[in-house]
Amino acid sequence: MDIASFRALLGPSGQALLGEAAGLDVSEDGLLAAASRLRERHDPALVAAALTQVRLRMRARAKFGDDAERMYFTQAGLEQSTRASVATHRARRFADRLPGARVLELGCGIGADLIARARLGLGGEGVELDPLTAEVALANVASLGLNGLVSVRVGDATKEEASGFDAVFADPGRRTARGRVFDPRAYEPPLDVVLDKADQAPGACVKVAPGIPHEAVPDGAEAEWVSVGGDVKEAALWLGGFAGDVGRRATLLPSDADSDGRVWTLTPQGVEEPDVRAWGRYLYEPDGAVIRAHLVGEVAALVGGGLADPRIAYVTSDELRPTPFASAYEIEDVLPFSVKRLRAEVRRRGVGVLTVKKRGSAVDVDRLRRDLGFGGRRTTPRGPAAEGLTLVVTRVGREPVALLTHPVR
Repeated sequence: MDIASFRALLGPSGQALLGEAAGLDVSEDGLLAAASRLRERHDPALVAAALTQVRLRMRARAKFGDDAERMYFTQAGLEQSTRASVATHRARRFADRLPGARVLELGCGIGADLIARARLGLGGEGVELDPLTAEVALANVASLGLNGLVSVRVGDATKEEASGFDAVFADPGRRTARGRVFDPRAYEPPLDVVLDKADQAPGACVKVAPGIPHEAVPDGAEAEWVSVGGDVKEAALWLGGFAGDVGRRATLLPSDADSDGRVWTLTPQGVEEPDVRAWGRYLYEPDGAVIRAHLVGEVAALVGGGLADPRIAYVTSDELRPTPFASAYEIEDVLPFSVKRLRAEVRRRGVGVLTVKKRGSAVDVDRLRRDLGFGGRRTTPRGPAAEGLTLVVTRVGREPVALLTHPVR
């Protein structure tokens, strides 16, 4: 999709075509027929743009909910955009620290963060290097009725000046044609360049990859890892007036389907290294954001537990203490890892549904499932374990072990 086609899509005839396309079957099976039907009466380039938007809007619902029906996307822009729940969480921190602030956003993409801040009364400008993406962001701001608060323009983040703004938000590119970028020096622009720009404002936030090394976090910054519904989605560095004194935190948001405003945050509590102990009655699997933030020790303290292996983030305890920061499993048995023995045990228990988790193990989960008789062939549930079993494969020291567990709900 080029800029000319996108601009035409925003006009009256383009909007009518977009509405017509939304009513057709645009699945892989129906896409060719839908395109042929529309091309009989419309410009092929405009038809392609409309069908692209309809399909992207369908995918975008997972990130943006009902707003997706009014928004516009590019494929890369959608993949790299912040999901609405995370953007709203981040915008609240801006609004709490600097109510009514004007924010300069470097690399605004399709405008997800810009929109979230504007909805909380924060104005400012979004700068985007790619002209088409900038057009899309501007259209999103307008379609959601926020163009009185924020604006979007084409610009190079490395040449922007933050003077006159109360804060900076930056979202450097972390993807190339070859896939995700993990080295902060390979971001576009590189992280050190972005941090120099962020230092020009009283407060700043820089979005980074969840896998950012802790040693890459600058002194004085606060690193925050965010998970949604148990999946780590992203990380951010809070700088200047936005940085707290905790250094790092894990923030848990509910799933988008259960978005009720709850937020759980875990920060360092001065906990010493967790005890190393034998497996207890319960296994706790810390949330991924907790692990990324190096706060497993805090979870161990919350549940009165320790680690079976000091290098593996599985907490064990004889106590059941519900916490949002970890999933709990009751341990039924601990066995030396052996496919033959596990197969016999699964059959003996009449397991019909098997979930396999691993940590600190090189085992191929799909192959193990097949070896245990769960490779796509439906197993008829029977016996007391018919509701399912969670098999946890890990190790203690150099010894591989298998834990037979079930979730505690």
